[in-house]
Amino acid sequence: MRNVTDVDRKSSAARPPSRLREYARLMRLDRPIGIWLLLWPVLWALWLSADGHPDERLFVIFVIGTFVMRSAGCVMNDFADREFDPHVRRTADRPLARQSVSPAEALGLFAVLALIALALIIPLNRPTQVLALIGGVLAVTYPFLKRFFSLPQAYLGAAFGWSVPMAFAAQSGSVPPEAWALFLSVVLWTTAYDTMYAMVDREDDLVIGIRSSAILFGRWDRIVIAALQAGALGGLALVGWMTSLGRWYWAGLLMAAVLAVHQHVLIRDREPAACFRAFLNNNLFGLVVFAGIALDYVFRA
Repeated sequence: MRNVTDVDRKSSAARPPSRLREYARLMRLDRPIGIWLLLWPVLWALWLSADGHPDERLFVIFVIGTFVMRSAGCVMNDFADREFDPHVRRTADRPLARQSVSPAEALGLFAVLALIALALIIPLNRPTQVLALIGGVLAVTYPFLKRFFSLPQAYLGAAFGWSVPMAFAAQSGSVPPEAWALFLSVVLWTTAYDTMYAMVDREDDLVIGIRSSAILFGRWDRIVIAALQAGALGGLALVGWMTSLGRWYWAGLLMAAVLAVHQHVLIRDREPAACFRAFLNNNLFGLVVFAGIALDYVFRA
């Protein structure tokens, strides 16, 4: 029998337990794109609601909350789709689909994440707490809508965008008109990029009976995506006008528009891998909009 060396012991100690690794995959920690796409609207709203100087405590709470709620949403999504994911190529390797994590474990993990999220909202004011509970309902119910609702991407947009009125309420105690304009922009943007994501699985979803905007829009998918992106950019332009943002912000919006055009080039043939790259490209869209907001406040006279 081979002797166990110190190197073997150190290697074994450094290797994370398999169960924890599966939990991390269930929370989609190995794929952080969802965290970024959820975080960008949070940062937009925090900076806009505080004239470029968000409260440090609120910044920490909202960033951690974004991480926790995205993780909880992924766990609940996989729990809801545990009977469907094994039949879809892209999702067949997920922990619940492979049965490397049990449904009871998934619910237990979701409960822990939900408790953390509840703890995070305790220091916030009452309007924000009420909005946070509504946001929690949106996040939990979204995965189940795909059984009967033909436009779940729009519902996801509402769930992702709900951080906007929350951030304004936490910062100022109210939700002004520009917050709702920004919320609507996020809904349209999210619906557009999640439709690109749904285009990746359209054929599999048709077979197993899952509904999506990619199926609903059919051959009009690219035209509808263009309209949604135009609406999102128009809404962001309205927000810029309402908050008197300057040239840095408009430069950021121009770059976002260029990225949107690039995404249409990628999805022109509806090839799944290219549609997925277009979806991922929205991380840059969120980044340049935030950069425009932040730099405008930095260099404001």
